[in-house]
Amino acid sequence: MGRVDESRNLIAAACDENGNTTTSDSSDSAVTAAPDNDTIDQIIHEHQGKPGSLIHVLMEIQSENHWLSKEILDRISEKLDVPLSRVMQIATFYKTFSLSPKGRHEVHVCTGTSCHLRGASHLMESVQDLMGIRPGETDSDAKFSLGNGNCLGCCSLGPEIIVDGKHHGRVTPAMAEEVLKNYA
Repeated sequence: MGRVDESRNLIAAACDENGNTTTSDSSDSAVTAAPDNDTIDQIIHEHQGKPGSLIHVLMEIQSENHWLSKEILDRISEKLDVPLSRVMQIATFYKTFSLSPKGRHEVHVCTGTSCHLRGASHLMESVQDLMGIRPGETDSDAKFSLGNGNCLGCCSLGPEIIVDGKHHGRVTPAMAEEVLKNYA
């Protein structure tokens, strides 16, 4: 599961010894509205009875919610009649799934070789300063999550920032603020 790291002011989910989900945040609580059970049930219903539907259900629910809480995983397990251990196995194996809250906008800075040679480390520093978070973290109002990747597939555009799947190429540290303003 996720972890609670109050020393770095992260919002994260964790399960206690009884399997209950707890969230912690040393600043004001961020509001991360979970999809209602009707939305979850509708997504599950669309895939029910189809072999291999578990990954599709997890992807669609995460797309709606930006993360997968313990309660959501329990509901998926129950509704698809798949053991919770299998649901957890899939949710923890694939990097695309998050068991801790994510911001409404996911920001990724490429740190691969090509982007690195073009100044990605300076771009990452600038983005971290602007957002007030480091890779793997979510800001306190759950607006942004920051990640990095070794290659995000557009080496000729580096260094680049990808926000919610949209590529912004040849971004300099001075341009980072303008890119992020579009998502504020």
